[in-house]
Parts: sequence; C-alpha cells; structure tokens
Amino acid sequence: MKKIASKDSKLLLIFSGAVLLMPLWLAPFGAAYPDLLQKFAIYGIFAIGFNILFGLTGYLSFGHAAFLGVGSYAAVWSFKLFTMNVLPAVLFGVFFAGLLALAIGFVSLRRSGIYFSILTLAFAQMSYNLAYSVLTPITNGETGLQLTLNDPRWLDSLYKVAGEGLPSTELFGLKMSGYPGFYFCAIILIVCFFISLRIFRSPFGLMLRGVKSNQNRMNYTGLNTRPYMLSAFVISGMYAGLAGSLLAVTDPLAGAERMQWTASGEVVLMTILGGVGTLVGPMLGAGLIKYFENIFSSFNSNILHEIFSFLPDGIENVMVKVTGLFVGSGWHLTLGLLFMIVVIFLPGGIVEGAQKVKNLFVSNDQKGSAESSPEKQAVE
Repeated sequence: MKKIASKDSKLLLIFSGAVLLMPLWLAPFGAAYPDLLQKFAIYGIFAIGFNILFGLTGYLSFGHAAFLGVGSYAAVWSFKLFTMNVLPAVLFGVFFAGLLALAIGFVSLRRSGIYFSILTLAFAQMSYNLAYSVLTPITNGETGLQLTLNDPRWLDSLYKVAGEGLPSTELFGLKMSGYPGFYFCAIILIVCFFISLRIFRSPFGLMLRGVKSNQNRMNYTGLNTRPYMLSAFVISGMYAGLAGSLLAVTDPLAGAERMQWTASGEVVLMTILGGVGTLVGPMLGAGLIKYFENIFSSFNSNILHEIFSFLPDGIENVMVKVTGLFVGSGWHLTLGLLFMIVVIFLPGGIVEGAQKVKNLFVSNDQKGSAESSPEKQAVE
C-alpha cells in the first residue's frame, strides 16, 4: 500500500508540474496562448470525468454533452442574476449537471450495453432540442444565452458601481481572462485529477471495476450494483457540468450547440485516443484533439508554401496539395487516420504506446546488464 501511495504521489506531482508549466513546454508547438491552454484544461476535466464512467464500468454514454451544456447555462445565469465572481457559477454548474445526471442515469441504467448508449444519446438530443427551441425563455434559443447591460447581478449591485459596457468574469477582483483564467482552470484540473486518482484506488473504484469485469456475476451474489453505477454516472456528469461552467467562465455565453451529439462523440474519442481506464490518458487525448482542432486547422496553403519553400517549384506544389488534404479544413482526416491507427495497433491508446516504448527500453537495458554481469561472464 505504501508503494502504491508513493507512486500516486509521484504521479500527482508530475501531472501538476506538467499542467502548470504548459505555457513553457507547449510554446515550441505553437500552443502556448491562453485560449488554447484553457481548452486543454477544460476538456481534460471533461474527459477525466467521462473516464470515471466509461473507463471503470465499461458503460459507454453518448449523452454527456447534455451535462456540459447545462453547466454552461447554469454558470451564465449565475453571472446574470447574482455576481460575476466565478465560484458561485462553478458551483451552480456542478449542482445542476449533477441533478440532470441523477435523472438521466436513473432511467438509462435500467439497461446496459448498446441500449444504455442509445438511451443516453436520446436524452442528450432531447436536451439539445429543448434548449434550442422549447426552453427559449431560459436558454435564448439559437442565439444563445449572453450577458446584457440590464442583468440585475444582485450581489454585485450591493457593493459595486456598474461601469460602462459588459462586465468580465473575475475571482475576487482578478479577471478570468488570459493566463489567470488558464491557471484557475489548471488548478481545478489538478484537483479533479486527484479526485479521480482517489476514486480509482478506492473500494468504490474496485467495485466499479468489478461491474466492468462481470456485472451479472456480481448480481448473482446478491450485490445490488445499481447504486454504484448511478453514483459513477452522477460523478461523471458533475465533471461534465464543471467543464461546461468553466467554458462559460472563460467566455461568458452558453449555446445549444454544446449539447449536440458531436460534443458527446468528441469526449469518447478523447478517452479512447488517450487510453480508456487510464488516469492520464483522457487528458492526453483531450489535448491532442484540441491541438488538431486549433493548430492543424490553421494551416493554409500560404503556410504550407513557406514550409516547403526549400523544394523545387514542381515538387513544392505537389507537397502542398498532398499535405493540404490532411491539414486546414482537412484536419478531421488526419484525426480519423490517427484514431484508426490507435484502435487497430494500440487498443489501450497513447498510454499503451508509451508503456510499450518504455518496456522496450527497460528490457533492452536489463538484457545488456545481464550480458555484462560478472556471473554471466563466469559462466561463459
């Protein structure tokens, strides 16, 4: 147990250092600007929470975008009605996403396998349609929920004088834009990772792994697994609501597009690419997809011509045309190919690939040390 605790402490320390130093080590990759760093952190939280359900229990949800959207709406309403301080907004986002997850999970978990996935997808689409057209007084429909000059902001009005223009989100006076906004999201990401780590190592996490291994056998022993499954579903939904509220913190608006099925599918891709059931994998998958979405998609023909300018004109034009299929508007093709490679050759995701490389070097080192050992030489 002490050895495991030591490894977990080391993992948490390395993870925290990597997250907090992202502006430094991501600079060579052109990804050190605050908006993208915030997305890395926010969608990392989304993927880590999704992994608690999918990675531990094997239940694949296609409806987690509903909780992401509810978290955003709750946060924006907090800004409009109460205060621009981000703490109440985050709490409201987590709370209302948890309530929705409790309702959806209570119904969906009556089924398993593909039927569970279809139910969650149906609930997510219902939530999207409600937000888009039916609940327009709450969601503002297709325009999206935004701040206005006429918002009451009752708590702020008690001790602040309203200025000109729309106010910005803040944490006790510190504006949540730029790098301060990133570090706020980064600290929450580290806390969420720590909670996920404790869940993975706890008896509760062990019970969820048992559900994934053989739920029927556990039921035959007389153990009721539904409360454990529902708890995992609600915790996962609260993570998604937290991510949604942070999206509103960094950009105070909420739209129904965050609840579309494509957003649910995106978090599935993040988790599978990084490594289902691993601790760090979902964060890696989230970072990879957001990097492709924001960096690869910005490569146009002019940039490609600059990159291949050292080649002869004919070869340069060919390289630009071929490469242009995989970057810019074609970045989805690169992501699709990468996803196929991972699924076919590395079912455990990026983490499995890194582990194989590590094992390869370790085995080679051990082999070399064994061959050069005195005992080996004496035998020879």
